[in-house]
Amino acid sequence: MERLSAWTQLHDIIESPAYDRQALKPGIVHIGLGAFHRAHQAIYTDAALAHAFGNWGIVGVSLRSTEIAQDMRVQDCLYSVVARNRSGDSVRVVGSIVEALAANDDGEAVLARLADPAIQIVTLTVSEKAYGIDPVNSGLDHAHPAIANDLKSPTRPTGVIGYLTEGLARRRAAGLPPFTVLCCDNLPSNGRIVRRLVIELAAARDAGLAEWISETVSFPCSMVDRIVPAATAETRARAKRLLGVEDRLSIEAETFSQWVIEDDFVGDRPAWETGGALFVENVEPYEKMKLRLLNGSHSLIAYLGQLQKLEFVRDVMAVPENVALVRRHMQAAVRTLDPVPGIDLAYYMDQLVERFANPAIAHRTQQIAMDGSQKLPQRLFQPAVDALSSGDDAAEFAFATAVWIAYLKQAETVDDPRARELQKATADAASADETASFFAIAGLFPGELQANRAWRNQVNSLLGSLR
Repeated sequence: MERLSAWTQLHDIIESPAYDRQALKPGIVHIGLGAFHRAHQAIYTDAALAHAFGNWGIVGVSLRSTEIAQDMRVQDCLYSVVARNRSGDSVRVVGSIVEALAANDDGEAVLARLADPAIQIVTLTVSEKAYGIDPVNSGLDHAHPAIANDLKSPTRPTGVIGYLTEGLARRRAAGLPPFTVLCCDNLPSNGRIVRRLVIELAAARDAGLAEWISETVSFPCSMVDRIVPAATAETRARAKRLLGVEDRLSIEAETFSQWVIEDDFVGDRPAWETGGALFVENVEPYEKMKLRLLNGSHSLIAYLGQLQKLEFVRDVMAVPENVALVRRHMQAAVRTLDPVPGIDLAYYMDQLVERFANPAIAHRTQQIAMDGSQKLPQRLFQPAVDALSSGDDAAEFAFATAVWIAYLKQAETVDDPRARELQKATADAASADETASFFAIAGLFPGELQANRAWRNQVNSLLGSLR
């Protein structure tokens, strides 16, 4: 069967790369070659290349999967993104990725690219759990498998922090300037977190390397936003109808997309602003807005959906009572935010409700429900602390927390890096204080919530009412 390739003749209505791909050379390494990157950063780079061509081709790296890299190579690293909303579909073939590597197959090739002087930026979308963050002190988690390996064998890394550190070490040894590290994962002050982790890992092997990284490497923060469900057979069938050829890598996404970036780069960068990216001095207001309004509401929707046996986000939002709960949660979350430059927060919340209800997007609640222990501290628990400190009772955050615990109690399996601790907390839950075992998990809840008996009583009461 014919596959999408560099030579495919595309229909006039399909948007395709508006530059010479044969002349495109790598300038970016992206670690985390999943659906989100391909529907977000790669598209912004595609737009930047069309506006001002330069050596900004992306070398996509998969840390775990070999299949994605193989499929990318078969299709000459071309793939399609179908943007979907109520009014219909639009298709874009993306050409900004020029090479695909699987670290499991050839870690040395990944390190060679990181040490290549042509590479000026390394972007990251590996999920919160992949960084190996200690939940208690927010530094390196020495028990995390990748961190443990990369401390023991720093020149043969397996984790993202290990690859960054070894790549920078090789550049320093060769007398080359560093690359900029641009984290695009949903972590608060994500650039600062990654900076700390890299410097800690570097210090464990060479104090001079740690000092060089501290003095020369930029770790700008960024906020990314686009709903990108996992691809399905239906996704690929739709792409084939629209393209006229098979695209095993096709993905679907909503039409909305946002990228806010701290303008702090070691060297040059693509003109991402031509694709709609916003460069600012301080990303934090945008980041908190997204984490607390979009991601916090998304988590609530996911756990409501799991409790109500509703498969997709759109199904949850088709229930008026659920929409009311989501709006109440947003109203509580918005009270914990500072003003966000250029953003009408009331309009943003209305926009979120519409995006969640988009009937064309099949985003599984089970997918969003994963890894709650990594997501909820910044999405629910810290906003609850801020709400309580301002005199609010933080009842909506107590409700969302109760919904999560109710989900854990009824789930047959829990997909979470701390699944054993969560399952033990479920087994140890006492009828007199059902949530005590959860609040006792080290580093999960902030101390302010652990010590707030009134708020914990709210969670207990709401958990009882849910049952």
